[in-house]
Amino acid sequence: MTGMPCRLGVDIGGTFTDVVLETPAGMVSTKVLTTYAAPEDAIALGMARVCAQAGIGPDEIAQVIHGTTLATNALIERRGARTALVTTEGFRDVIEMRTESRFEQYDLNLTLPEPLLPRNRRYTLRERLDADGGVLIPLDRAEIESLADTLRAGRYESVAVGLLHAYANDAHERLVAEVLAEKLPGVDVSLSSEVSPQMREYERFNTTIANAYIRPLMASYLGRLRDRLAAEGADCPVFLMHSGGGILSLDMAARFPVRLVESGPAGGAIFAAEIAARHGLDRVLSFDMGGTTAKICLIKNRAPRTARVFEVARSYRFKKGSGMPISIPVIDMVEIGAGGGSLAHVDGMNQIRVGPESAGSEPGPACYGRGGERPAVTDADLVLGKLDPENFAGGSIPLSPDRAQAALAAHLGAPLDMGAEEAAYGLAEVVDENMANAARVHAVENGEDLSHYTMIAFGGAAPLHAARLCEKLGVARCLVPQGAGVGSAIGFLRAPFSFEATRSVFTRMRAFAPDEVRALFRDLRAEAESFVRSCDAKAPIAAEAKVFMRYAGQGWEIPVPVPPEDMEAPDAARLQARFEAEYTALFGRTVEGLEAEITVWSVNAFTTRPTPAELTPPETLTEVETSATRPLFDPAQGQRLTARVVARAEMGVGARLTGPALVTEDETTVIVPASREVAVLADGTLDVRLPQTAPAETREKAHV
Repeated sequence: MTGMPCRLGVDIGGTFTDVVLETPAGMVSTKVLTTYAAPEDAIALGMARVCAQAGIGPDEIAQVIHGTTLATNALIERRGARTALVTTEGFRDVIEMRTESRFEQYDLNLTLPEPLLPRNRRYTLRERLDADGGVLIPLDRAEIESLADTLRAGRYESVAVGLLHAYANDAHERLVAEVLAEKLPGVDVSLSSEVSPQMREYERFNTTIANAYIRPLMASYLGRLRDRLAAEGADCPVFLMHSGGGILSLDMAARFPVRLVESGPAGGAIFAAEIAARHGLDRVLSFDMGGTTAKICLIKNRAPRTARVFEVARSYRFKKGSGMPISIPVIDMVEIGAGGGSLAHVDGMNQIRVGPESAGSEPGPACYGRGGERPAVTDADLVLGKLDPENFAGGSIPLSPDRAQAALAAHLGAPLDMGAEEAAYGLAEVVDENMANAARVHAVENGEDLSHYTMIAFGGAAPLHAARLCEKLGVARCLVPQGAGVGSAIGFLRAPFSFEATRSVFTRMRAFAPDEVRALFRDLRAEAESFVRSCDAKAPIAAEAKVFMRYAGQGWEIPVPVPPEDMEAPDAARLQARFEAEYTALFGRTVEGLEAEITVWSVNAFTTRPTPAELTPPETLTEVETSATRPLFDPAQGQRLTARVVARAEMGVGARLTGPALVTEDETTVIVPASREVAVLADGTLDVRLPQTAPAETREKAHV
């Protein structure tokens, strides 16, 4: 083959594994059920399918880019290695004390996630640094050697080292690592000064423990994956998507697996950002709904919002502080247990509840006929007419309407005295309202009004629910791009190689020293670029900087972007002005009389790609006619309507279809309710929108 190299994108989800092959001739994709016991089996099967479709051999694949939920699932399900924590004397219980905040003030039975490590797996050393990194109590090497003997007796596979103020001076942590490497060869050691060199010991310790906890598991999986791909003929470099929206080498991913938390959803956000750039959109709501979860992300100025703390395993769905904090660069999104496999039940108040428990792929929703008996969102979608039982997943997974109806009637209908269809209607409305509410909360937390946003929907289940969410949120447009069913995997192929370096250097604005700031930015840039160069030695690299600032006395910071010119010529007045602008945008005002301060400095280095050219909307629209119809339940009207059915492949650029309608493809179905119409844009993207009046000459009829 000539021209661009063949590249494979693979996204392992809770229900499906999505595989996309990009070749000089175009892109092919498939979805296979995730194989939990050996995830690499599903990857091998999917790779064989797409290679057969493209007419190439696996040996022609030049690069594999992979994202996975395995790291997240291992933390949620507590399936990590036998891990110990080594910390400063007096700080053994930090991860259990947390921040002592009550995220639900009036709940007398407040439930907090248990720490990853019980107290008897947490050990201390007598040492102490001050906040500037100065040594208050020196660390005794003999004490470390004695502790190593204790750790050996405990048969630990992995050790997390988190010492107080190690972000300011890593000498003590490095001494611990040196001694443990000598005394405990073969035991993984994670240092907080490498994993998360940021202030706040609870978040830093917890992140380091999480990295150590999943490191042996992920190293084993990544090694098996590389060997399996080579055995199948794809003996090529393997890269991993990280949570910040870039790509890491396999070796770096094995070293810092905590950065793989949310790697799959990050790929989806990158996919949506590229679609936004292609269509000239500056305010986008990314909506990714798969088999297990739904992810919602705000994209402004064609870039996803980012954060530096992410919570895993929240005990309260929408409550910040109720989960396990992971302090890493991450694309900021809200994730809830609302996917095609999310299970429904009736609670003690006779209300329908959906998720977060999921049927996954084993056994799957009741309609899969694989042993599942409880109703899932997919069962409701089938009963409501959104899915074709004969052509689900391209016909590879036949669905049983009878099983879906029986599950809905038994578990929802019987307790609530309603039929299967009414139960399906209730289930669908609950899950859609859950997602709409999550989007509202996320928007309010970020000071945004969703009525000015355009939704971009992708993932196997999102196009089934996106238009209803738009109705609930007052969003006028929803774009469903080509390849929406495997959007995250496509996003992997569009992501840059990148790495974000961070450092905590507490700085009050009155003590802002331009020369020191310039040197700090240069050090961070060199660190970030060295990681990127390890993945791609030739590509041009750019860098973006930001600082996290607050007013003195406040507990948390906001990100403030730093332009490239200010990295080389820092100026306190310009930075103060940017902070006040960002603060005003978020809170509506500044705080007079308080000094600003910087807590964290960050530089993200990344390989650059050409900016997608903006597309021109079709000048004319052609109304589509089709004789194929199917009954479709429209929740806005509360009744079944006759919907037209059109295959997406048969709709050319400029085609228009008025709802109610269904646009079908192998990997998903786009629902167009009676309140909307759909038009095909220049790149094949479907624009599901409020009806627009077109000139008479554009109403020319075309037959499908």
